[in-house]
Amino acid sequence: MITAIFDLDGTLADTLFDLADATNYGLKKLGYPVHPYESYKKFVGNGVQKLCYRVLPDDKKDDAEKILEFFNEYYGKHFLDKTSLYNGMRETLARLADNGVILAVATNKPQNFARQIVEKLLPEFDFVKVLGGCAERPKKPDTAIINEIISALPEDNHVFMIGDSNVDIQTAKNAGITSIGCEWGFRGREELENAGADLIAEKAEDIADFILK
Repeated sequence: MITAIFDLDGTLADTLFDLADATNYGLKKLGYPVHPYESYKKFVGNGVQKLCYRVLPDDKKDDAEKILEFFNEYYGKHFLDKTSLYNGMRETLARLADNGVILAVATNKPQNFARQIVEKLLPEFDFVKVLGGCAERPKKPDTAIINEIISALPEDNHVFMIGDSNVDIQTAKNAGITSIGCEWGFRGREELENAGADLIAEKAEDIADFILK
C-alpha cells in the first residue's frame, strides 16, 4: 500500500496572493508598511501565527496577535479569491487515486481553512485525512500530524510526504518517510536540495512518476 501526504500551500495550490492580501490587510489596519507578494514566499510555512509575527517591524512584534485577528477576519471571506491549483495537480491526484494510492493532506494552515480549500478545489477526491494547524497538535516539522494520518492506515504502507519547503522535508525526515520536494512552490529547488529532499519534482506529473515507478 502507498500513501501520498501533500502539503497544501505552495504544493497543491498557489495560495500566496490570498495569504498576502489578508496579512497586508492587518498591517494596514495597524498603520504598518505592507509587503510585496514576493516577500511572502519567505514569510509563510510555519503557520499563520508565525506569519503574522514575521511581517511586523522588529520593534512591533508584540502586535502579532492583533494582526492575526485582522488576518482571520479578512481571510475567512477571501481565502479563494486568488487561490488556484497548480498546473497538472488535479491530473496527478487522479492518476495516483486510480492506481490505489491513498491521499492525505498535512499542512500548517489553520485546519478550518485547509479543509474548506480542499473541499472547494478538489471535491472529487476522497482524502483519508485533511489535517491542518490546531491547538491540539504541534505544527510541522513535528511529526504529530503525520503520525495521526499513519495511525489510520494499515501498517504495511510506503508513505511519501510531498511539499515545497524545508519544513516539509524535515517533517518527512523526522517521521522516517520518503520526501518529495516541489520546486514550483514558494521556496524553490535550492532550499529543497539543502534540506535533503529524497526526490525533487519539477512539475506535478513527476510526483506520480516517482510514487508509481
